[in-house]
Amino acid sequence: MANERGLTAERSGLAAEQEVVDGLYTRLDELRDEADDRLAAIRKEGPSGSPQNRSERDAFATLYEDRISQLDAVEDRLCFGRLDLRDGERFYVGRIGLSDAEHVPLLTDWRAPAARAFYSATAANPGPVVNRRHLTTQGRRVTAVEDDVLDVDALREMGADEALAGEGALLAALGARRTGRMGDIVATIQAEQDAVIRAPMTGALVVQGGPGSGKTAVALHRAAYLLYHHREQLESRGVLLIGPSKTFLRYIDHVLPSLGETGAVSTTLAGLVPGIDVTAVEPDGSAEIKGRTVMADVVKAAVRERQRVPRADKEIRIDGRTVVIKRSDVKDAQGRARREGRPHNEARASFAKDMIGRLTKQLVEQLEVYSDDDRIELERDVRDDRNVRIAINLCWLPITPQQLLRDLFSKPHLLDHAARMLPMHERDLLLRPSAAPFTEADVPLLDEAAELLGEMPGGRGRRSDEPSDEEIQYAKDVLETFGQESMIQVDAETLAARMKGGTTRLSVAERARGDRTWTYGHVVVDEAQELSPMAWRMLLRRCPTRSFTIVGDVAQTTSVAGTRWWPETMDPLFQTGWELRELTISYRIPAAVADAAQAYARKARLPVSELRAARELDDATAATRDRDPIAAAAGIAHRHAAGFAEGEGGLVAVIAPPRLHGALRKALGTPTIDVYTARESKGLEFDVAVVVEPAEIAERPGDLYVALTRPTRRLEVVHAEALPAGLSL
Repeated sequence: MANERGLTAERSGLAAEQEVVDGLYTRLDELRDEADDRLAAIRKEGPSGSPQNRSERDAFATLYEDRISQLDAVEDRLCFGRLDLRDGERFYVGRIGLSDAEHVPLLTDWRAPAARAFYSATAANPGPVVNRRHLTTQGRRVTAVEDDVLDVDALREMGADEALAGEGALLAALGARRTGRMGDIVATIQAEQDAVIRAPMTGALVVQGGPGSGKTAVALHRAAYLLYHHREQLESRGVLLIGPSKTFLRYIDHVLPSLGETGAVSTTLAGLVPGIDVTAVEPDGSAEIKGRTVMADVVKAAVRERQRVPRADKEIRIDGRTVVIKRSDVKDAQGRARREGRPHNEARASFAKDMIGRLTKQLVEQLEVYSDDDRIELERDVRDDRNVRIAINLCWLPITPQQLLRDLFSKPHLLDHAARMLPMHERDLLLRPSAAPFTEADVPLLDEAAELLGEMPGGRGRRSDEPSDEEIQYAKDVLETFGQESMIQVDAETLAARMKGGTTRLSVAERARGDRTWTYGHVVVDEAQELSPMAWRMLLRRCPTRSFTIVGDVAQTTSVAGTRWWPETMDPLFQTGWELRELTISYRIPAAVADAAQAYARKARLPVSELRAARELDDATAATRDRDPIAAAAGIAHRHAAGFAEGEGGLVAVIAPPRLHGALRKALGTPTIDVYTARESKGLEFDVAVVVEPAEIAERPGDLYVALTRPTRRLEVVHAEALPAGLSL
């Protein structure tokens, strides 16, 4: 969110950038037309000539088809960044490189050495860069610009800071205040952020920071830095970015728009398990239980329960002959299948094959069959017998993770069997109807089950469009013959896939999104304090190298299964392979708001970090006690919204206990002022936050700390009940 922004300057910046982007798309269209013309000329020659000439001509046509596909692929977000250098030079960074007809560079490929500063420059180490601008586009339209001011003094000397937009305008304003205190604070922000961004990619880096300290922005710039400087290490496995909400994902999309090409995958925890729709909220009691690592044992026991031994031997008639499914055979066959170490659903094939072999042997002995052909025929009869299939399924039943959890939590006898280590009252908390929707607390359990179960029979198979080694070698020969003469840059594998007639090869990001078992080179986790031990177990499976960037604030923990002290969570996960860095400067929250929130947090014994506010605003806090807090809150919110409408703009939000939301929305009478719970407001920022009945929100102290730290200009507290201890405005 950009605060204290000049809308006129921002609109001016948008117009100027739109003109540049229009020119880049014009050049893109010219190159696309040129490739289309060359392809049409090749096709016009027809199928004449020798078979070899026709084959080479077809391959050359494929090269231009691939070029057209490449140009089509960069239609979205062609240009996403701009660098302003100290010597006055300016250049744009995008998904590919473009030059005009005279070979004058127009757009720099983000992978080129010249673009290195876009990912490596920081305020503490800016190099030649004075400002880095991010461009957000929708189609061919520039919708937003965001500046990272890296050298305020140099930018001001160039006279270029009047049209700054977003957070860059805020930091430039901080730098403009020439008091010694402001200079020290700006320098501290730069040094802290730079140390985090450039920290080695070894083990886990935990970044603890209070509200407004820029944890998310720093973590994302670190992701960009790592992707650029460790490209060879990360481009084949990619980087996973875990956020708490779609709002966070939109922010990632803004800061890292280009990095999907290297495999940057942004999602929530729920998004890591394909096909799962989270639509319900888990009660605190069961959420805390589901977050414990003991639930891994519960899920394992639930899977093992699907490998059953019949209570008695069972006779089955096949073509007038009787075979017996013996309990001893079932036990032995199950043991053999388990020793293979494969997941439940995949190991079932070995168990079924073993049992069919044992039953076939019984028929062979009864009929005294000796020829291989007769034995094969009998085995087919056993395998095709319906009663045999049913009996084998009852002994080793294939099942999906979703059905396993539905059965586990809806059938008391199954839960009693799998969760014997839990006391009865906790098992009762886990029970729910079979049709109940899944919650976020279920996601790590579903992932655990998927790991133990594996693919269902007939699941994912080999892709048929992947080219063979011979096809790839032929593509290499074609590139050697024509590659130097064409306007195309393409690898042999991609060309071979195009020649095969299949779809363009999927990017790392596309493959990773569709593969639950994908392992990444690095993982970035935002709001990490909210993750349960089971959620961490889920993430560690995604990164066996334990390379993580973890950002959060333990004082803002709202989840009952979350972290309140980093060593308690990190030590079991990473042992000695993690370190803690702290961000101590809040450059978005006014000092009065930060002081009030921290005073409350200390009184409530929350584990607050050291936090100094960089901004001192007059009248940043106010408290209103009223018998009708709903009407009072609505009036205050409307007053601020009207003021913003007449001025430079701003966002107003109301944060209140859930029971008041209906009445507040009715009193507000407009959808332009949103109403949130404290948890819903987490990670968001507003120019003005109106917090209603803080004592009720403070039933969970972390929730109130979150609510109090959302505003970037003014905090309004409205209450009928007495203020909670420690909160003084």
